[in-house]
Amino acid sequence: MTLTEKLLARASGKSKVAAGDNIWVNADVLMTHDVCGPGTIGVFKREFGKDAKVWDKNKIVIIPDHYIFTADSKSNRNVDILRDFVKEQGLPYFYDVIDDPNGHWHFDPSKGMLKKQYGSRYAGVCHTALPAKGHTRPGEILFGTDSHTCMAGAFNEFATGIGNTDAGFVMGTGKLLIKVPETMHFRLEGKLQPGVMAKDIVLHCIGEIGFDGATYRAMQFDGEGAANLSIDDRMTIANMAIEAGGKNGIFEFDSRTREYVDARVQLNGTKATYNPVEPDKEQKFVYELVVNLDKLEPTVACHPDPGQRKKAKELSHIKLDRAYVGSCTGGKTSDFVEFARVLRGRHVTIDTFGVPATPEIVHELQSTRWGEKTIWEILTDAGVQMTENAGCAACLGGPVDTFGRINKPGIKCISATNRNFPGRMGDKESQVFLASPATVAASAIAGKIADPREYFGN
Repeated sequence: MTLTEKLLARASGKSKVAAGDNIWVNADVLMTHDVCGPGTIGVFKREFGKDAKVWDKNKIVIIPDHYIFTADSKSNRNVDILRDFVKEQGLPYFYDVIDDPNGHWHFDPSKGMLKKQYGSRYAGVCHTALPAKGHTRPGEILFGTDSHTCMAGAFNEFATGIGNTDAGFVMGTGKLLIKVPETMHFRLEGKLQPGVMAKDIVLHCIGEIGFDGATYRAMQFDGEGAANLSIDDRMTIANMAIEAGGKNGIFEFDSRTREYVDARVQLNGTKATYNPVEPDKEQKFVYELVVNLDKLEPTVACHPDPGQRKKAKELSHIKLDRAYVGSCTGGKTSDFVEFARVLRGRHVTIDTFGVPATPEIVHELQSTRWGEKTIWEILTDAGVQMTENAGCAACLGGPVDTFGRINKPGIKCISATNRNFPGRMGDKESQVFLASPATVAASAIAGKIADPREYFGN
């Protein structure tokens, strides 16, 4: 069996499953957020009763993160709905925006968009916060009401996005009917060269198969090249499995996985036991691709979907209006370090926005020094508008007052986010180009799409 098949077999209580089988799977964690949480709660109460209790309060994680730092009253209300449900159910894993359990969330635009407006438990982007808070464990099943839940596949678990109806059912029963997906195999060999990042790997793979080439399939990444990747890199790749239509992305368990997970569960006091799955010698794949990391170049996904792959050096004729670094796949500490590596001592020539994924990342960037300056200072001195309000921000568009949102037609933006369908970051007539943080930095300096290797050693 493949890694995904072994995980699903265990969770269904079967010794073996095969692609195409329909099985009932036991969930280990259900995650929801402020966009889908109220709908999920509504389904749960409608189907199980207004006084029903969730199947296991210790297995539900609620993380407001999408439409948070906005004065939009309905968005603010959604966070209050989550808080009321958490109090009613006695849920321990709620990462609220405010500290007062009886309060109401209100974003104050008069304080500006750059200084933080959140309490001590706020966790930021759900997919980045889940592992950081100790909720991703090898060998487990994670369902989340967000398509990028597949990011947790970096930790050797089956993680996939589901809708509100399915989530409401899981909330009440702890189970879900799943069709076992076929598995596509991506063997990574070699090592990334300077200026090339994990984002380039996954954009290359999606470019090979198309933005629907993995529809309802598992994308398994392994090989020497995968073993050489950091946990952040693996998260970037697993996150974007959905951008090829994938049901989930998954990596093998190794010492790096163990080190990361053990540290986070100990730090946060979450469940510490887990049981990873190892690959069988005989695995059946429906597709195989070998990717030589040594030969990869900075890559860009062009408008209007993540499968429109081209090399950055081929696109220097495209002038840009905006650059953006952030999101679950592009707002990690390592992403901003590479962003700063290119920008250090230089200045952007277009509007450039930076949104860290979690408050912890904000702290790391503001406290880690590179020479005489912190990473944060390097970026702000280069002209980047950095906000302390960690979250999804403009990745999903959001209300018009969302930080970094595209509100004017015809804007061309290069972004380290994960999706570039028309209207994704705001205006439907604008164009978004997806790239690594290094490529975004080079392009922000040049005012056009640029290859970051041009700035190395200069």
